[in-house]
Amino acid sequence: MTTLIATIILLGVLIFIHELGHYLAARSIGVRVERFSIGYPPRLMTFTSIPDGWKFRLFFYRKNDEGKLAWGSIKSTIISRPGRKGSGTEYCFAVIPFGGYVKVAGVLDESMDATFEHKPYELMSKSKWQQIWFMSAGVIMNTLLAFIIFAGLSNYTGKPIVSEEPIISELLPGMPADIAGLKTGDVIERIEGKRILSWDDLTTEIHKRPNQNIDIQYLRDTQSEFISLKTNFRLNPTTGDTMGVIGIYPEFEYMPVTFSESIKMGTVATARGFGMIILSIRMLTSGQASIKEIGGPIMIAQLAGETAKAGWIPFLSLMALISCNLAFINVLPIPGLDGGHIFLTIIEGIIRRPLSMKMRMVIQQIGMALLLMLMITVIVNDVGRLFGN
Repeated sequence: MTTLIATIILLGVLIFIHELGHYLAARSIGVRVERFSIGYPPRLMTFTSIPDGWKFRLFFYRKNDEGKLAWGSIKSTIISRPGRKGSGTEYCFAVIPFGGYVKVAGVLDESMDATFEHKPYELMSKSKWQQIWFMSAGVIMNTLLAFIIFAGLSNYTGKPIVSEEPIISELLPGMPADIAGLKTGDVIERIEGKRILSWDDLTTEIHKRPNQNIDIQYLRDTQSEFISLKTNFRLNPTTGDTMGVIGIYPEFEYMPVTFSESIKMGTVATARGFGMIILSIRMLTSGQASIKEIGGPIMIAQLAGETAKAGWIPFLSLMALISCNLAFINVLPIPGLDGGHIFLTIIEGIIRRPLSMKMRMVIQQIGMALLLMLMITVIVNDVGRLFGN
């Protein structure tokens, strides 16, 4: 249950913030927002902005005109607010809670609705710069969310100062150290026969041995013991090289920071989040990592559950990192994503004429097919990991 709730909160917040960016951008340039939905269809309840008030509707199963059970409106009420202009926007709470979406007038989106009237309130009637502003607003909001979380956590926890002693303070479940039987409080004495005098010595010896078997001598309750394990690997965010990891953490002391220092730390952490994504792509393209290592919704759900159990700080940190991923993926020039829409808009600006609707729809369909293939791939990877393949 914890995993389900954590996943709903994680994805719900991230996608809501992304779509809120598009909503605010649309309103700022005079584009009519037809629907702003929290969650995905079918609709559960709606509030539609109308002249002199609101129209409220509640949805559930009921018999239609043919006497068949179907999902539809079971209650409709007008909430009077004299003097309201009414925008016509439908604010919707939908059944599937994983995210949401915004539908605006005059844009070809996943619905493939190509009905445009070339009215001033349609997106396609706006300037290219205004269109790009609308299309990039979701990415901007996800980046801003990551920065706010990182900066807020930095201000709350302070600056971490690593203890010099090579003492294990925490183990990551399922990582080599945990599987091999190391415990918190163990003091690492030697790695591959080399004397370890500090945490820096420890990390240096492990980092230079990715995917290698190593022998570790450690002290537990005044008695020296030996253990062998195989390291995992991850990207070094500074150099882009692979480095060995075994899933252990040192003791930390936290020093209070000023507001300006927390802003700087939030900026660095956000930039590092994007840097890790770029390095991961570089590893995939160079063959250092396999496409089988890419995770999808099941992996995100597992991570959400694990971090939620560990506390709200790890959970928010995960949210910030995934927000960076969502921003980066959406800015890629792939049809169907925000970056794809931006790319086509730039092309139209260069050639000084709009692409035909037929061409736009073909490009959109190709993009959706590519995204579907990617989604199938990551789900297959997730299922494989779930069953230990």
